[in-house]
Amino acid sequence: MPAVRDRLAPEYYEPVRLPPELSAFSAVPETLGPGSPAKVGVLDLGFALRGDRTELVERYQKAPLEIMRPLYVDPALPGTACVYVMATGGGVAQADRYRQDFRCGPGTQVLITTQAATKVYRMEQDYATQRLHLTAAEDAYVEYLPDPLIPFTGARFHQDAVLTVDENATVVYAETVTAGRIARGERHAYTVLASDLEIRRPDGTPLAVDTLRLRPRARGGVTGPGVFAGHDHVASLFVVSGRRPAAEIADTLHRALAGRGVLHGASVLPEDCGAWVRILGREQPRVADAVRTAWDAVRRLLTGHPAPDLRKP
Repeated sequence: MPAVRDRLAPEYYEPVRLPPELSAFSAVPETLGPGSPAKVGVLDLGFALRGDRTELVERYQKAPLEIMRPLYVDPALPGTACVYVMATGGGVAQADRYRQDFRCGPGTQVLITTQAATKVYRMEQDYATQRLHLTAAEDAYVEYLPDPLIPFTGARFHQDAVLTVDENATVVYAETVTAGRIARGERHAYTVLASDLEIRRPDGTPLAVDTLRLRPRARGGVTGPGVFAGHDHVASLFVVSGRRPAAEIADTLHRALAGRGVLHGASVLPEDCGAWVRILGREQPRVADAVRTAWDAVRRLLTGHPAPDLRKP
C-alpha cells in the first residue's frame, strides 16, 4: 500500500482541475454537501501476481463505492482477476465526489467492469465528479470496461481519468455515454457532461489527452454533425500497448467494426503508443455490441484469446 493518505480530505477526492463548464454551477447545496456521509465514494485497489494468478492484495473501499471479491471467469486466461465495481446508492447525485484507484503490479492481468450502467441524477445545485487513476506496471495487462453512463435531465457531471502505463504494459480503456433516458423522452436533456482522459508514462511523460465537453443548451448544441450527428450513443476504446504496432491495432479495430451498423473512426495514438476508436450509434444494443466486438478483436490480436463472457444480467 502506498503512503497512508487521508482519503476523506477534500484534496484527495476533489478534482484537480474543474472545467469552467462545471465550476459555473458550484454552490453549497441545501441537501447534503460534498464530504457529508455517503457523498464521498472511494475505491483503492492494489493487485499483485501470486504464482500464475493475479490477486487483490490491497483494498480500501468506502460506500457508496464497493466491490465483492475478484472472480476468475476467463477460461482462456484463468489467472485474470475480474472485478465488478458497484455503487450502493443506485446512482450519482448532486455534490457526490467519487475517486477510484486501481494499481496493477508487474505481470498482473486485471479486468475491471461495473455491475450496471452508471445513472447520473438530476441536479439543481452544485455538480458531481469522479476521479479515476489506473496504473499498469511492467508486463501488466489491464482492461477497464464499464457499462454506459446515463445522464438524467439536469445532470452535471465531470470525470477525470489518468492512465499511467509502463512502456511494456497494456491497458484497454473504454467509455460509453448515452443521450439520456431515451425511452422516457429525455434525449440530451442533461445540463453538462465533461470528461478528461490523460495517458502518460510512469515518469510523467505525457502520451495522449482526450477531452469531451457536452452542453446541449450551448450554442450549436450536441446533435449536429460535429458531435452526435443525430445519434444517441457515443463510445470510445483506447488501447495503449507495445505488443503490436500501433497501425496494426488501429487496422484491427477498423476491420472489426465494419458492417456493424455504427459510425466509427480508428487511428493511432501519439508516439505510436497504441490506437483508439470512437463509435457513434443510434441504438444502445448496437453500440454495446460494437464495443465488445472491438474489445474482442484487440484481445485476440494482443493475447491470442477471445474476450470472456462477463456474466451480467
